[in-house]
Amino acid sequence: MAKIIPFKAVRPTRDKVSLVTSRSYDEYSPAELASQLDFNPFSFLHVLNPAYVNQQKIGLEKRFKLVAQKYNDFKEEVVLIKEEKPVFFIYEIQTKNQNFTGIIAGTSIEDYQNNVIKRHEDTLQYRVELFKDYLHRTGFNTEPVLITYPDNPELTAWISDKKQTDSLYEFSTTKREKHILWKIEAENEMAWLQEKFKEIGNLYIADGHHRSASAELLYEEDKASGNENLNYFMSFLIAESNVKIYEYNRIIRDLNGLSKEAFLNKLSESFWLKNKEQELWKPTKKFEFGMYLDGEFYSLTLKDEHSFTSVLESLDAQILYEKVLNPILGIEDLRNDERIDYIPGKQSIVTIKEVVDEGEFELGFMLFPTDISEIKELADNNLIMPPKSTYIDPKFRSGLVVYEL
Repeated sequence: MAKIIPFKAVRPTRDKVSLVTSRSYDEYSPAELASQLDFNPFSFLHVLNPAYVNQQKIGLEKRFKLVAQKYNDFKEEVVLIKEEKPVFFIYEIQTKNQNFTGIIAGTSIEDYQNNVIKRHEDTLQYRVELFKDYLHRTGFNTEPVLITYPDNPELTAWISDKKQTDSLYEFSTTKREKHILWKIEAENEMAWLQEKFKEIGNLYIADGHHRSASAELLYEEDKASGNENLNYFMSFLIAESNVKIYEYNRIIRDLNGLSKEAFLNKLSESFWLKNKEQELWKPTKKFEFGMYLDGEFYSLTLKDEHSFTSVLESLDAQILYEKVLNPILGIEDLRNDERIDYIPGKQSIVTIKEVVDEGEFELGFMLFPTDISEIKELADNNLIMPPKSTYIDPKFRSGLVVYEL
C-alpha cells in the first residue's frame, strides 16, 4: 500500500516558465551553459550555479548558502510563486519519438524504508551525504525521483480525462520538446488519487536512487525537528509501460595486453562471433552483444543462455562483466576503473565508432536494453544491478516544480 501526498509546490509564474526551467545542469555543454547564464536572467541555472557571475571558486558550504539565497531572490522577485494549498500535478513531456505522462506527488520515507518503494541500484555514500547536505542547507529540491507503478486502467483513463482540461503551463524548448502541466487541486480528486495508489501496492524507483537515499538520511538526522515535509520526497510517478529504458554501452581503452587475435579467441570461448565488417550493427535481442574493434563491427551471441540461476546472473550487463570485462580485460571496478567509460544508448552507435577511431579507446561494446520486468524482479529480490546498466527517460525540467523542506 503506497502513500502519496499533495504538497505546497513552488513553481514559476506562467509568463516565465519557459525561461525559468532548464535541463539538468550537467546536460549542458560549456557554451550552452555560458549562453544561458549570460543572457537569460530568469534561468533556474542561476539558482543551481550562483557563483557563475563572478567565476568564483568557492567551498561547498558557501555554495549551498548562495544557492539558497538566489532561490529566495527568485521568490522575492516573483519569478517563483508558492501554491496556497497542497496540490498534485499531472506532467506530460512530448518528444519526437514518445510522450511521457505522470503524476508529481510527495512519496513516503516510511514506504521507502519498508520496501514499499523498491530500489535496484546501489548508491555511493559520499554522493548520498553530499546531496543530503545540499537539501539541508538550501531547503528545497527540484529533482524528483522517477518512480514507476504497474499499469492501471482506471488511473490511465483518469489522467487522459484530466488532460482534456485547461493546462497550467504549455511550452516548448529548444530541444523541440513540449511540456504541459495540469494542477489537481479539487479535494475529491486528490483523495481519489491517494486511494488509487493505496490499492497499487509496490512502487519501483527507476531513476533517482541517490536522491531518495539522501532524503532518507536527512529525515533520520532532522526528524526530531518535527518538520513534516521531511517525511516525504518529491517524485514523478509514471506507469511502467510509459518509461523508455536505454542501455549504457561500454568503451574500453585497451585490450589488457592481448593481441587482437588472442582477444577474439578468448571471446569465442563464450560467444558465437560474426564479423559484420562496416555494418553499423547493434543487438536486437537479449544475450546478443555488439562490438567495435579495429575498424570493424562484430556480433557476439552467448553460447549458453540457460545456465543462470538468478535474474542478476542473466542480465546482459552482468554477463558482459563476468565473461569479458573482468576475466579477459581485467576490469574489476566498473565505477572507478579509468580504463572503462560509458555512452548512453540514446546516442547513436556512430558515437562509439568515432570515439574508438580517434584512438583514445580501443574497443566498444553495445548492449541490448534491460526490460522493466527484469528491473522489477531484481528489486523484488533485493538484488542490485551493475553500475551504468540503464539510462531511463523521461528527464524532469529543473525549476518546473520545487519541493520545499
